[in-house]
Amino acid sequence: MTPEELRAETPGFESCTYLNTGASGPSPRRVVESATGCIEHHEYDSPNAEGMYVAADAVYEEAREAVAGLLNTDERRIALTQSTTDGINRIASAVDFEPGDVVVRTDLEHSAGILPWQRLADLHDLEVRVLETHQGRIDPEEYAEAVSDARLVCFSALTWTHGTRLPVRKLVEIAHDAGARVLVDAVQMPGQTGMDVEAWGADAVAAAGHKWLLGTWGAGFLAVSPDFLEELEPRSVGYRSVAEPDAETYAFHEGARRLEVGTTNPAPYAALAEAIRTMEELGSDRIESRIADLTDRLKTGLGEDRLRSPREYESGLVTFSDESPEETVERLDEAGVRVRTLPDGESVRASVHAINTEADIDALLEAL
Repeated sequence: MTPEELRAETPGFESCTYLNTGASGPSPRRVVESATGCIEHHEYDSPNAEGMYVAADAVYEEAREAVAGLLNTDERRIALTQSTTDGINRIASAVDFEPGDVVVRTDLEHSAGILPWQRLADLHDLEVRVLETHQGRIDPEEYAEAVSDARLVCFSALTWTHGTRLPVRKLVEIAHDAGARVLVDAVQMPGQTGMDVEAWGADAVAAAGHKWLLGTWGAGFLAVSPDFLEELEPRSVGYRSVAEPDAETYAFHEGARRLEVGTTNPAPYAALAEAIRTMEELGSDRIESRIADLTDRLKTGLGEDRLRSPREYESGLVTFSDESPEETVERLDEAGVRVRTLPDGESVRASVHAINTEADIDALLEAL
């Protein structure tokens, strides 16, 4: 498969210049058909065949296997969630926090990495320490000082504000040396770059399939290390959490499945598995190479004075300054070009995927 072939079967890219995949990526027909085929089989066929729970469990299992391959880890470390926010909340609620514990996050986090800690601070008298960053970068010495007495650290592997890649392995090692656990928000990575959570060494990694993977809404995932799992105390429990649902006393699954709960629509997970297969068919190297070429074209056209993202390639997220970002995005929308503003009130962000084209880049530059 080529990027052009994948674009041709992705209707969301047909009627506009879509450059907002970092928010949500329109799905190819094959992904949507996987979801609809799943729900049709589940509702029409499985009641008179293998059974509806058996059919759904098969989809969940397929999705866990696909995610494990995507993240280069063991399937037993994978839990299915509904979103990145859902995954972060499942970890946050399962840590046995005590009054006075310190949680460190950066000032670059999405609401998924902000709101759960604010809520826990209200409930458990936690200290939430916010690490200031510099142009999308973390200063290692400032980071080491911030996490020196932390219980848990949360940061993004690829920042949604600047498109910078953070040195995950190094940051994990510093936190672990201080005795802190590490939760990584990696939602901007799957589908545009390779991931190896084993090499990262993080205690938990949360992500989802509806952005660069071009999956549908409703399917997220967690990868959790075995030793961290032993510390977690899930606050929710259901038949998917436990080894034997009908036993008189319950025992959680040994693996990350203990963080799953109960009945959920299997269709988004069928779509997730298909989206992962599609991106694997396209190839990580080809995806990154094409995104690098297209973002270079965009950055050259914008000029370095406007760039808030790095000039050299790090991701498909390109943020640039604008005096009136809301007005600019509205004007671009009227011209059929889809981008977004950022919360700083001074920036516009374009998301460039491998199935975008040079014509898309030129359309944005011309509209600007």
